[in-house]
Amino acid sequence: MSSTGLMEFSHIRRMQDTRFPYEVAVILPGEYFVSVEPRVVYTVLGSCISVCLRDPLAGVGGMNHFMLSAPTSEGGHDSWADSGRYGSFAMEMLINEILKRGGRKDRLEAKVFGGGKIYDGAMDIGAKNATWALDYLERESVPLLKANVGDVCPRKVYYFTDSGKVLLKKLDRIVAKAI
Repeated sequence: MSSTGLMEFSHIRRMQDTRFPYEVAVILPGEYFVSVEPRVVYTVLGSCISVCLRDPLAGVGGMNHFMLSAPTSEGGHDSWADSGRYGSFAMEMLINEILKRGGRKDRLEAKVFGGGKIYDGAMDIGAKNATWALDYLERESVPLLKANVGDVCPRKVYYFTDSGKVLLKKLDRIVAKAI
C-alpha cells in the first residue's frame, strides 16, 4: 500500500494471523478500510452491518462497519452525524476511497453481512440496517453477490480485498449477549 494509504488508515489496528497470507486490518463500528494491496479485513457484527465492496478489475476492495442507517432528524445535535457510524456516510466513504484508488463505480460488486436481532425486544435494528443496506445497493446499481443478514446471532467476518472471498462464522447467541 502506498504511504498515502497507510497514513489514511493509520488508526486501524493491524495484526498478523498465521491462518492468512496477508496482514489483517481489524475494523470497529464506525470504521472502514480500503486497500489496493491484498489484505484481509476483519470485524464482528451484531445488529450492525458490514458492506464489502470491490472493483475486481482494479484490484481494490474494502469493508465498512456501521451501526445505524442514517442520523435521526428528531431535534438535538448528534456529534456522530457525519461519521461512518451511519450507513449513509459509511457507504459514501467506502465508495470514495475505492474510487480514489482506481476503482470504478460501474464495476463495483458487493457482499453484505450482519443485521442480526441480537437484542430481545420489539425493535429490530438489525433488520432495519439490513434493509437499508440492500436498498442502497439497489438504488446505486451495485450488484449484490452475497448477503448473510438477519437471524439472531452475531457474526465474525473476514473479507479478502483481492479476491472478494469471505469467511463467515456465526457465533452462539450466548456470545451475543456478551457483545
